[in-house]
Amino acid sequence: MTAPRQRKGSKGKDPGSNIQNLKPDCGFSWWTILCLMTGSIVGISLGLLCCIYVSTLHENDLWFSNIKEVEREISFRTECGLYYSYYKQMLKAPSIQQGLYELIHDNTTESKRTINILQRMNIYQEVFLSILYRILHIQTYLEPIYFYIYTVFALQTVYVIALFITSWLLSDSWLAGALSGVWYILNRVDTTRVEFTISLRENWSIPFFALQVAAITCYLRPQLKPIQQRVVLWLVFVSTFCFFLTWQFNQFVLLVQALIIFTLDCLDFFTAEQVVSLYLMQVFSLLLVWLLQFCNSMILGSLVLSFIVSALFIKHFQTGLKTGGFVIRVGKLALHTLLVLTLTFTINYSAKTILQLKSDEHIFKFIKAKFGFGATRDFDASLYLCEEAFGLLPLDTFERLAGTVLLYPYLCTLSVLFILLLLVALSNLREREDRTFSMRPDVAYNLLHTVFFGLLSFSTMRMKYLWTGHMCAFAAFGVCGKEVWSLYLRVLHCNTKTMMRLIRYSVPIVILAFLYYKFWPRLMEEISELREFYDPDTVELMEWIRLKTPKRAVFAGSMQLLAGINSKLPHLIFIFLPSLPFCSLQVYQIYARQSAEEVHKVLSSVGADYIVLEDSICYERRHSRGCRLRDLLDLANGHIMDGPGENEPDLISASHPRFCEAIKTDMPPYSTLFTRVFKNKTFNVYKLKKLKKKNKAENSP
Repeated sequence: MTAPRQRKGSKGKDPGSNIQNLKPDCGFSWWTILCLMTGSIVGISLGLLCCIYVSTLHENDLWFSNIKEVEREISFRTECGLYYSYYKQMLKAPSIQQGLYELIHDNTTESKRTINILQRMNIYQEVFLSILYRILHIQTYLEPIYFYIYTVFALQTVYVIALFITSWLLSDSWLAGALSGVWYILNRVDTTRVEFTISLRENWSIPFFALQVAAITCYLRPQLKPIQQRVVLWLVFVSTFCFFLTWQFNQFVLLVQALIIFTLDCLDFFTAEQVVSLYLMQVFSLLLVWLLQFCNSMILGSLVLSFIVSALFIKHFQTGLKTGGFVIRVGKLALHTLLVLTLTFTINYSAKTILQLKSDEHIFKFIKAKFGFGATRDFDASLYLCEEAFGLLPLDTFERLAGTVLLYPYLCTLSVLFILLLLVALSNLREREDRTFSMRPDVAYNLLHTVFFGLLSFSTMRMKYLWTGHMCAFAAFGVCGKEVWSLYLRVLHCNTKTMMRLIRYSVPIVILAFLYYKFWPRLMEEISELREFYDPDTVELMEWIRLKTPKRAVFAGSMQLLAGINSKLPHLIFIFLPSLPFCSLQVYQIYARQSAEEVHKVLSSVGADYIVLEDSICYERRHSRGCRLRDLLDLANGHIMDGPGENEPDLISASHPRFCEAIKTDMPPYSTLFTRVFKNKTFNVYKLKKLKKKNKAENSP
């Protein structure tokens, strides 16, 4: 990698140049086949091992096979239960056509509204899975819920195999793939949370993202034949499409990836054909998802689409971008970047104005407040800011990564290759013919991929799952690849083929042996720990709703609770969706300082028959002052927060007590407007009394 460029046909040709055949330094055809078969078996075995591992942890943590059906479905916490409910709804429909019709004309998710769930949410995976379950005729062998969770766990197999392939392609050794797979499993706490958040969109989409990265790595390999390029580009398109279809945060992830491609294009690591092809694969995926989501306007108004269109447009007309001396080229690149960004924001602003898009405003308020560009009292933006998952990456993450010997080779590889990338970039901008350093485009892409997504993970902890998996593959490449070792051996003046092979094969074997010795007993101990799902209060609430309330009753409460209820009970339930921030603030007024009349009026306007109050929210202590839900509501309403501490000067004292506390007194006017119909240690359910017409007229503005 650091040697001068070789002429065609020279004996110094890089033995890894034919990596598209996954040929790991094998001299004879039979040895090549043996290496390929061995690597494939190891990769698939590690993938299956990861699948079995997370499945066993899930079973042992909940005793999933032994608990009741209602408890199984309650275990799908927060929005996970809502996603699963659509899979269940499709299976209960008389036919596939009827199930699709009910999703397109859904009136059971939001009260007094009919919405298109396929347009609103990323649930095509549930639709596909329900259809597959019907046509496979496995109903007598496998329950629907097991088919669902096993599919998600099986995607972990795909994930590990994708990481295996990426590191194998980069390093020319299947030992790197084995090391990346082992690291992924051992760092499970930081690489995935699939065993306890099965239905989350990221668990469906990130395996496809890893496949896409593997396909891009293969596409950027040198000396691919045209037919091979077309096949690999097709794989890039399919994996990008599956990733974009299955997660609501996909457009932000693809924007980061588009910025990586743009940077490497500016620094002359990619050919024009490679850049345009990768951009078009993203655009085609976006447009296909746009069609499948019934022309969802949010996709047309996405920043990534505006950026790609701008980059391609400016690139087409700015033909002399990569000509001239160093200073001229740097000036052209600066102008090019400015033009692309200006056009991006112009197109994006125009698209959102024309399409009247405002549903993602709270996301930009969140980003603005997070990076210190002004505080916000916006309720939904504040909810994100106060959640630990959207905070900075905790420092103990690096302690865990260092404990598995992942962090050290990763940092060594990252630092050495990043310096090398800067040297190569300077050389490219100077257009020097006698280049001392060079870097393959696939290595450059994976280097910037880990840098960009590492920075994203530092800023937002939830995004670490996009980084840590690739981190395993990148570190394994550093241990088993030639690039880093050749630099070290050159410094020591012992860069020979024998020494290179000895280090590349012995170091990963030593690391694997150490990891086996240290962590295998811990894994065995971990999977032997048995627990049991226990949530009697929620089960009791579910059973009461099922037996004691009308079939079309409407409930109001927290999204976390009602999403779980929706997965089990066929009632008409009002649930706040993240895309409806105003409704969220309205419904959550049950935890604010509001009068009984005002809360009754708000709940009646959304068609609620019952409200479910949770003591864990009303008396929350998990967050500090200023981040409790009741504090966020007080700030949004302009009220002084509870407890000792500072308040902003423009806040005023509320004229009413907190509703969730005051209603328990059962005194007028609360007893006049609400009747308690259910109570246990965790939940209180109140039924709204219907006001007479005379009272309605008096309460109306």
